[in-house]
Amino acid sequence: MFDLHCHSIFSDGELIPAELLRRVTVLGYEAVAITDHADSSNLDLIIPRLCQAARDLNPHSPCRLIPGIEITHAPPALIPELVQKARDLGAQIVVVHGETLAEPVAPGTNRAAIEAGADILSHPGLITEEEVCLAAEKGVFLELSGRKGHCLANGHVASLARRFGAPLVVNSDAHSPSDFLREEEAFRVAQGAGLSPEEVSALYQKARERFLSGS
Repeated sequence: MFDLHCHSIFSDGELIPAELLRRVTVLGYEAVAITDHADSSNLDLIIPRLCQAARDLNPHSPCRLIPGIEITHAPPALIPELVQKARDLGAQIVVVHGETLAEPVAPGTNRAAIEAGADILSHPGLITEEEVCLAAEKGVFLELSGRKGHCLANGHVASLARRFGAPLVVNSDAHSPSDFLREEEAFRVAQGAGLSPEEVSALYQKARERFLSGS
């Protein structure tokens, strides 16, 4: 079990990295990515601190902490530059906050994130067929979200991803301890989006190969 999208006190989460890592370790996770919200104002504040936390904590934990970032509500024209800057600062997973139905994300964000080669497009809402095809071509993972509001379009995302071969990942988008998904809960999120048990197992395997193979 792993989760590649959650938040600590470095944005709007409730936990410091050490407690977050400990809590998901107890839930049986093999890895967790902290991907705090960022734009050009705070990338250089968050990423180095998460990288330091990973260096300090990983030797003492059976669950691997992956330093990441979620580029959030940035103007689409700035997204390519921010994705590259995040990687240069050491983010191992770059998420872009997609056009969720629950927030007023700028139109064009989904496409900009995919074209920029983000690792994961989180909760992409009513993403278009053209954008899903592009995600499949570029290997950008589309998120099925366990978070209230952001999960509203999971069925739409899963249906188009299946049709056009785009990779999927299930994430909690956790901000507090109660948000973390146990394995059976995460599987239900994916099955609730219309995927078969075999498809759910396959998506986890593909995400594991992409994001955890170096752990």
